[in-house]
Amino acid sequence: MTAITAEPKPLGLFERYLTVWVALAIAGGIGLGVVAPGLFATLAGWEVAKVNLVVAVLIWVMIYPMMVSVDFQSLRRVGLASKGLTVTLVVNWLIKPFTMAGLGVLFFEYVFRDLVNPQDAKEYIAGMILLGAAPCTAMVFVWSQLTRGDATYTLVQVSVNDIVMIFAFAPIVALLLGVADVIVPWDTLVIATALYVVLPLVAGYVTRRQLEASGDGMAVDRFVATCKPWTILGLLATVVLLFGFQGGTILAQPFVILLIAVPLILQSYGIFVIAYVWCRLWRMPFTVAAPAALIGTSNFFELAVAVAISLFGLNSGAALATVVGVLVEVPVMLSLVAIANRTRHWFPQQA
Repeated sequence: MTAITAEPKPLGLFERYLTVWVALAIAGGIGLGVVAPGLFATLAGWEVAKVNLVVAVLIWVMIYPMMVSVDFQSLRRVGLASKGLTVTLVVNWLIKPFTMAGLGVLFFEYVFRDLVNPQDAKEYIAGMILLGAAPCTAMVFVWSQLTRGDATYTLVQVSVNDIVMIFAFAPIVALLLGVADVIVPWDTLVIATALYVVLPLVAGYVTRRQLEASGDGMAVDRFVATCKPWTILGLLATVVLLFGFQGGTILAQPFVILLIAVPLILQSYGIFVIAYVWCRLWRMPFTVAAPAALIGTSNFFELAVAVAISLFGLNSGAALATVVGVLVEVPVMLSLVAIANRTRHWFPQQA
């Protein structure tokens, strides 16, 4: 496997200031929720089988282009970095969901027990569990590029994790929500997983095959680039909608976002340390170690948001927790990219 040695491209305007855009969307959502509560009440009523139709469309707008980007032909190369795949699979599916659940219980049932009511605490924990059970699909390509990670390996690990997600996401979430004493409607969870993982993955695969069949080697990249503005609008519109429903709660308890952010930040740094140290002990090349550690640290927050809404509702604490994950992710991830680049010398530079 050939390592990437070219200078990484800088983050685009949206990625660089994602936290700023999300913060502005949060402020706009809270403001609209206060001045136009009837509008949000109407939107909340547009549901079929506990799936809000407006949110479903917005989530699909975000997820579908990501799935088009996944090249399943890369699965033929899974043996090229078996150690890296071992790290990402063990950390993402056997460690990360459980540490996130543990931190959620620790902080909201003990440390912050006197600051939030018990029902809200359960929903915050549920939202964090949903984040912990969904490893990153899209932004990991950005983090890998910024560390000059191996592009082929990054693609392979994303593809493998997406396949595992189809089978593992719902059972792990159900198990951990049960441990956190949250009643899980299995039918809703299965529907949400099919709607936001399986169907977009199939649609993305079919679209990619059609684009590749055109014989234009750049067709996929152009298609994804064309969809990108809509993806951005979908994310920001979803945030506005969620915080429109949460406006009253947040104005009454503005510190709740900070409370949720604390365990999420600790989880991010903790998971990075576990994966990164493991890669170093195995003497993996840096071009594999960096993306292997960063994929588990970042989250598939689009999926987490969608499932939180399906399971608990638009104005739930679980939905709020998943959106806070969006708010904290970019600054945390950029700091971890900087740490990785400064410790590049810890690793062999070639496989």
